[in-house]
Amino acid sequence: MTTEPTPKEQDYPLSPVPMDQRKSVWSMGLVLLGFTFFTATMWAGGSVGVAFDFSTMLMVLAVGNLLLGAYAAGLGYIAAKTGLNTALMSRFTFGELGSKLSDFILGFTQIGWYAWGTATMAILLVKLTGMPEGMTTPLMVLFGFAFCITAFIGYRGLEWLSRVAVPAMIILVAVSMSIATSDAGGLSGLLAITPTDEMGVAAAITLVFGTFVSGGTQATNWTRFAKSGKTAVIATLLAFFLGNGLMTLIGAFGALVYQQADIVDIMVAQGLATLGILMLFLNLWTTQDNTVYNFAVAGCNLIRTRRRKSVTIAGAAIGTVLAVMGMYEWLIPFLVLLGTFIPPIGGVIMASYFVGYKRQYPDLTTVTLPAFNVPGLAAYAIGSAAAYTSPWIAPIVGVIVAALSYSLILVVSEAVRERKAQVMGAI
Repeated sequence: MTTEPTPKEQDYPLSPVPMDQRKSVWSMGLVLLGFTFFTATMWAGGSVGVAFDFSTMLMVLAVGNLLLGAYAAGLGYIAAKTGLNTALMSRFTFGELGSKLSDFILGFTQIGWYAWGTATMAILLVKLTGMPEGMTTPLMVLFGFAFCITAFIGYRGLEWLSRVAVPAMIILVAVSMSIATSDAGGLSGLLAITPTDEMGVAAAITLVFGTFVSGGTQATNWTRFAKSGKTAVIATLLAFFLGNGLMTLIGAFGALVYQQADIVDIMVAQGLATLGILMLFLNLWTTQDNTVYNFAVAGCNLIRTRRRKSVTIAGAAIGTVLAVMGMYEWLIPFLVLLGTFIPPIGGVIMASYFVGYKRQYPDLTTVTLPAFNVPGLAAYAIGSAAAYTSPWIAPIVGVIVAALSYSLILVVSEAVRERKAQVMGAI
């Protein structure tokens, strides 16, 4: 007889993570570092690297990644306190049916990244090894399903891979960066390099913050396993400020010294092709399994099922099909655009938790929530519109405006209710 899988077997996709299943800061830090070690992030750093002198570039990368880390840490704190992920928090913020909007946006974004990473692995492997072009599609299918194995296992699988891959990638990056610094003529040589492109500081910070903000919004899938809010904040800052910062710095370094932003191309230029292939494989795998895990968690909330493993396989299949169809060729600009519309989700969630619910969500299994939380949806729309039209740092504008709008709507609504009560009492 077939029975519904237990929450523990499926990593609690529809319920809070109990305290006896919480993880240490090092466990979560490794998983999150593996997630942020992402090839596409290096390209963002490369775009920044050719547009500024060395000292300005470092400032832009520091500010962009600190803002990203602070944003992800804010959501991580809530996740640790409640044991809930972003998809479940969205029910309180947007309503039972309204939360499906954020599930769709976040899930589609993640499976889009999965399609891109799967295709990238296959295409670059064929290019670097000289395999026949006809092997590209079979390799996409192979990697499309192979990358999801650790995600299928769950948090344990992600942690196991990160324990091996993260130290290895740090060593490979250190070797490559050392060679790059030497090739540039040391620090004096780096400081002497002049920009070859133009980009405003606000646009550069937006690029650094926005490229991986979708991942930061869903980092709650792991920080909900934190033993405390402090643990979640430390692990998230470690990953998104230092880990993501390192990736953007590598891309910027490569663009400055070799006119290449990707670590694989950099290692090939340094004569380290074999290590480059190993770095590519580890780099993509530790992100791919996290993105399809994110998709599965959002998908479970979307269709209200605990069968996360089944949704994981379905997500890998969808991502593989999209990769084979060539969607990866135009998806990146679209996903960067979504970086404008995703941050307001986090802004409304934070305002809902701290202002609306006063840091205490009711029991999800017994509370009756509206189908659509109009204040939350309205605040999200306002934040998204502000971000889209802003000439300043769009993702930051989206988060702040969405949070302030929700808080203001709640205050005004409460004042109106009190006024009505006073009038009724006077009659």
